Amino acid sequence: MQAATQQPLQTSLIEYPWQPWSQGLQAGVDEVGIGPLAGPVVAGAVLLDPNRPIEYLKDSKALSAKMREQLASIIRDRALCWALGWASVAEVDELNVLRASHVAMQRACLKLSPAPIMVFVDGNKTPMLPMPCVAVVQGDKRIPQVSAASIIAKVARDEIMVKLDACYPGYGFAQHKGYPTKQHRAALKQLGATPQHRRSFAPVREVL
Repeated sequence: MQAATQQPLQTSLIEYPWQPWSQGLQAGVDEVGIGPLAGPVVAGAVLLDPNRPIEYLKDSKALSAKMREQLASIIRDRALCWALGWASVAEVDELNVLRASHVAMQRACLKLSPAPIMVFVDGNKTPMLPMPCVAVVQGDKRIPQVSAASIIAKVARDEIMVKLDACYPGYGFAQHKGYPTKQHRAALKQLGATPQHRRSFAPVREVL
């Protein structure tokens, strides 16, 4: 899917309460995978159903892996709709990781059906989308839709990294999920970079 080219509309937070149903179809979007040395960036987008509330929604990083997986299953079952978008390692290297994360967000949001009337984005910048976007710092802690998006994105990316661990043994992808841990850096120096490593990141460039 091609990235959207429209400029985002600037929308004030004051105009929109944060309840998921207060203004209609308000979606949340969040990404996972900015910091890792390997693997894709994954974004989740969610429209919650006010008639099927979900408890315990919070920033995915504040949840145990087991709780994230349980909540991800509930979100996929109860949300009005949800979607995932990816930006590949090649796109991260070509675009830079921030722009690649916005591409992943675009792809996730544009898959939602019904389409949202606006989107809450975690962080301080918004991707280009055809509907109004509002950037909210720590939105994954403050807005249920964004919390839900962060959870499904985190679970999806972790599953990808576990699969990559089987393809590239010795790197520990299943444990550190591509983040620059001491174990990962040592494996990079010993084994070299895989096709799933981001060449634009300094620790990877050093071993090429």
